[in-house]
Amino acid sequence: MMKGLRGVLSRSRSQHKENKASNRQINNRSQPHNKSRQVQHESVQSVVTTEPSSNNDLIPRLGRSAEVTKQLLRETPKDTIPPNTTGPRRQRSSRVYPLQRKTDLEKSPNFHEVPSSRRQELFIKKLIQCQTLFDFTDPSSDLKNKDIKRQELQEMLEYVATTKGAITDAIYPEIVKMFSVNTFRTISPQAVPTNEVYEPDEEEPALETAWPHLQLVYELFLRFVESPEFNPQVARKHIDQKFVLQLLELFDSEDPRERDFLKTILHRIYGKFLNLRAFIRRSIHNIFFQFIYETERFNGIAELLEILGSIINGFALPLKKEHKTFLFRVLIPLHKPASLPAYSPQLTYCVVQFIEKDPELITNVIKGLMRYWPKVNSIKEVIFLTEIEEILDVIDASDLELFMILFFQKVAQCICSPHFQVAERALHFFNYDNVIHVLNDHIEVLMPIVFPPLYKYSKEHWNKTIHGLAYNALQLLMKINSSLFDEYAEKYKDEEESKEKVNDRATLWDQLRDKAAKECLLDNDNKQIKLLEISSESKMTPPSKENVAEPVINSNHTVSLDQHVGQASDDSDSDSWHSV
Repeated sequence: MMKGLRGVLSRSRSQHKENKASNRQINNRSQPHNKSRQVQHESVQSVVTTEPSSNNDLIPRLGRSAEVTKQLLRETPKDTIPPNTTGPRRQRSSRVYPLQRKTDLEKSPNFHEVPSSRRQELFIKKLIQCQTLFDFTDPSSDLKNKDIKRQELQEMLEYVATTKGAITDAIYPEIVKMFSVNTFRTISPQAVPTNEVYEPDEEEPALETAWPHLQLVYELFLRFVESPEFNPQVARKHIDQKFVLQLLELFDSEDPRERDFLKTILHRIYGKFLNLRAFIRRSIHNIFFQFIYETERFNGIAELLEILGSIINGFALPLKKEHKTFLFRVLIPLHKPASLPAYSPQLTYCVVQFIEKDPELITNVIKGLMRYWPKVNSIKEVIFLTEIEEILDVIDASDLELFMILFFQKVAQCICSPHFQVAERALHFFNYDNVIHVLNDHIEVLMPIVFPPLYKYSKEHWNKTIHGLAYNALQLLMKINSSLFDEYAEKYKDEEESKEKVNDRATLWDQLRDKAAKECLLDNDNKQIKLLEISSESKMTPPSKENVAEPVINSNHTVSLDQHVGQASDDSDSDSWHSV
């Protein structure tokens, strides 16, 4: 047995020595052919491992060692990233620059450096060269070409402004194309949720990064349209309905500087192109419809309303049905969106212009405002009251009498508002001459509407300023008709006392009801406790045989044992039901 074990151990030791020798031979053969690695083969583990050679010449092929990598990292300067304290950066431009091959611009001579016969050709050459776009998202790219384009635009702007006869028929297609290439683009939508409350102070517009070129392009085109040499008949071929639609789409730009240029350009086009006037109005109406009923997001509503304000001012009398429809189906519903504070002055101006043109529209306008009167938005309520103040400035007392009930009901409602600015704005109406005149003539009708909120909130409102304004309004009512004022004051006090008595009586009845309910519950609990005690005593004392009556069995009256047991069970059920 021992000899067998010794033989096995000797054979295993010899195999182990042979494996080591074979591994040395394999390593020696592979080293001259493969300098990058040393292969160690172990028969026990059957794993091939790689180790870097100790030769320094092999490091570039194998990669850096850990020590070299750490040394390089220590010597490499670190990039300092300033902390971002203003939140994520917004997109600063609405233009997407497609990948295109790089084009180098060539600086052309100035206009005063060439003879007058070649200036038109030079003008066209500059216009064509300025149709090249550059990526302004990278401030350091194409600096030379960007500067050349800026100089070319400035030279053309100066040439059009100072030179007589600079605008010829050959210029029209190129200048319109240059303007279209540089400005027309798809405006990216705003990344703002629709349910977010409008905060005008927190809204920061994203300015166009390409504004150094865009500004010169807009100024050049505006100078071109406003020039006395501008011929609408020639420009009609190039400034058409498609051009106007693309121009209107740009009003959604977030940059207010661009929208201001667009407003002026569109107004000049409306004044010089008679064939496009109706189309421009319809297109603006469509933008308003989409804004009111679909998106409630459009940056250029204020600028478009400003254009329409000047257009409405030029409407001839009597007003056309089309214009009245625009008032009631577009301007009045524009009071609905939550972003009303962004364009309320321009909207108020348009509405007031219509009322000045035709005072008969006042009743329907007030009814429309009451229909869209805000329920919980105090900022919008202040805007509505301000608009009514503007309307009262352009109408007479006779016009106010047409809607005085509706008007004073809304004023009384606003006086009761917990927002002090709403109540303050409503109380200021009592300083208007037309309002005082209507109160003098119709105090019997209007006193029951305005007296209760004035009397109540002259004492109960949380703001002391409202106390003073309500007290002044009460003094006005007292001066108009003191006897009627005293009558309603006594009536109001009696109503308040009666309300207090009713409330006190209701409170007493509630207390009595609660007390009776508690006593009833106690009585029921006592009864249940007594029944439980009786039932427990009956279970503890079993009935004796003497007291048990046996049923009498006769031939005429046979009572079965089952019926007797059933009757006993029924009696026990009825007793338990009564106990409950």
